[in-house]
Amino acid sequence: MLSYFIYYRVARGQEAPARAQARRLQAKLSESAGVHSRLMTKRGEPNLWMEVYEAVLDPTGFERALETAVQELDLHQWLAPGSRRHMECFED
Repeated sequence: MLSYFIYYRVARGQEAPARAQARRLQAKLSESAGVHSRLMTKRGEPNLWMEVYEAVLDPTGFERALETAVQELDLHQWLAPGSRRHMECFED
């Protein structure tokens, strides 16, 4: 099984709409890919966020669904200037 960790900085003042979109993203992925997810912020750096997707059984399908959902929800609009989403994948 695989776990995905995606981290990025959210633009200051955009936390509320960004959180709403991130929750929509996670709901879409739960429905389409059947994955459990969490959304976290770094202690002491409230604009550094991490999405965690655990127990991914179909990495190709998940990554495709993730990319599609990120584009559909236009998550990049909430990122801090010069920031981007970074994805890491770990296996058990």
